[in-house]
Amino acid sequence: MDAKKKLNTINPTADLHKKLEGYPKKGIFSSFIPKPKNIRFETQEELEKVLLLLRRHVITNAPWILTAIVLVIIPFFYSFFPFLDFLPARYFPFLIVGWYLLIVGFVFEKFLLWFYNIYIVTDERIIDVDFYHILYKVISDAKIDKIQDVSYEQKGIFQAFFNYGDILIQTAAEKTQFVFESIPNPDEVVTVINFLIAEEEQEVIEGRIR
Repeated sequence: MDAKKKLNTINPTADLHKKLEGYPKKGIFSSFIPKPKNIRFETQEELEKVLLLLRRHVITNAPWILTAIVLVIIPFFYSFFPFLDFLPARYFPFLIVGWYLLIVGFVFEKFLLWFYNIYIVTDERIIDVDFYHILYKVISDAKIDKIQDVSYEQKGIFQAFFNYGDILIQTAAEKTQFVFESIPNPDEVVTVINFLIAEEEQEVIEGRIR
């Protein structure tokens, strides 16, 4: 059976959408959102559909959350810090307020970095949004037909237990390698991208390229 007949025996589009519809519906704060509704990005084309919206697994936030908790409780033990005794007692309320404002800023920054550093898979391309701060971000993308290889890796028991890992994508685009870091369900994401690659191949054979 030649390649055209093989591709005609499957329907990548139908299979893919059936698979995506089978995932539990997730909120906007999830790390793995299949077919998100009411979400658009700056360079999205008119007919382009977002299939996956991805972030680092929420468990990767644990280190900075634990750090924030420790910082919150430190003022309750200020008596163990004798070097603060030189400050007049009336200054302590201002010191405490300043301390907690710093914690709020720390938490807010960490949350924004997690929330806005996203990876998008559409029916036409993959997109990597690297958010550094409110005024600076870098967006890289590659068409599905430029993807040459896609795989994933999980390192250690922790990643295996929580089922997240890095997705490695080799392309023939301007950016030759994309790394989706610490993504939940990496095997499922690789499967979705492979479905899209198969669909692109079928479109080429049938002359249905946009």
